[in-house]
Amino acid sequence: MPAKVIFVLPDLAGGGAQRVMLTLSSALDPTRYTPSLLVVGGQGPLSPAVPRDLPVTYGHHSRIRSALPWMLGQIRASRPAAIVSTLAYVNLALLAAKPLLPRNTRLIVREANRPEATIAAMPRLLPAKQLYRWLYPRADAVIAQTAEIAAALERLVPRIGARLSLLPNPVAVEELRRRAMHPERQAGSGLQLVAAGRLTRQKGFDRLIHLMMQLPADTRLDILGDGPLRSELSEMIQAAQLQERVTLPGFTSTVAAHLAGADALVMTSLWEGLPNVALEALAVGTPVIGTPQSGLAELAAEIPDAVQVADHDDDFTAYLGRLQPTRAPVEKPRPSLLPERYTASMVAAGFETLLSDALNRRP
Repeated sequence: MPAKVIFVLPDLAGGGAQRVMLTLSSALDPTRYTPSLLVVGGQGPLSPAVPRDLPVTYGHHSRIRSALPWMLGQIRASRPAAIVSTLAYVNLALLAAKPLLPRNTRLIVREANRPEATIAAMPRLLPAKQLYRWLYPRADAVIAQTAEIAAALERLVPRIGARLSLLPNPVAVEELRRRAMHPERQAGSGLQLVAAGRLTRQKGFDRLIHLMMQLPADTRLDILGDGPLRSELSEMIQAAQLQERVTLPGFTSTVAAHLAGADALVMTSLWEGLPNVALEALAVGTPVIGTPQSGLAELAAEIPDAVQVADHDDDFTAYLGRLQPTRAPVEKPRPSLLPERYTASMVAAGFETLLSDALNRRP
């Protein structure tokens, strides 16, 4: 009988961590595993992306603390072979409650960001470092997206040991390229740039708006996504008189088509783990330029012609200045620039090995 695996998500917002969990759950071998989703909140922008044959249970809770009794009840009723969680605050809650989980259920946590950035973002009264050191050794397996994140976890949690595994984010390349089959591009002869993500402080889109003031007047930028800073960013655009050059289209299901139509994806994040949007841009043949904090270091070392890390604003504008805007209509995605190890099939194979090892390992 296939082993039950529950993927726990805080919500179905349009975040990269949620997309990774959907991709992994969908890619499991159905003869070996029966996946399902346990969503703390309700439906969200990613709900339409959930496969029809993937069972979903919604808790309609706004906080993990109030949702924990419900989560434990669902897990006990299902008695899964494994639970897979992502985002540190969900991981910590489940790890704290691990003694209350079914005895043979394995708990696998995925670190979605650099732990030092996560700790800095947590409430000051919360002893975040101590919680990591105390609770993360309880995990049956810990997934790090990059070697940098793995090294940070080893420094922070010396007892993590052999439980730590490196597994990059998966990209369903063929599906993504199908969605990008009709690239979207603004009219004009200048550079067409795109940025994407939640409109929050983390993404640093305010810096990107300031950078646009230093670029040629025919440069265009679409910032895809929605979030709490939408009004503030809109006011910045108006104050800088960039309304004709910078747009905020909001959350869209056509991100892949926008990426395929752009000359570059630009990232000015203050912190990232391994950004899915960068992987997706590369999969549709679009180069990436970002800040050192944007989680691009390993990609830049692996494919330096396709990924550039700009240490300063001058570097950023210099890299953009070397790009040549696409003159001919973009009728289909360019050839993929993404290394094969990030493809969904390769990552899913690694994840299944990790899952099998966790299930066969003694608690």
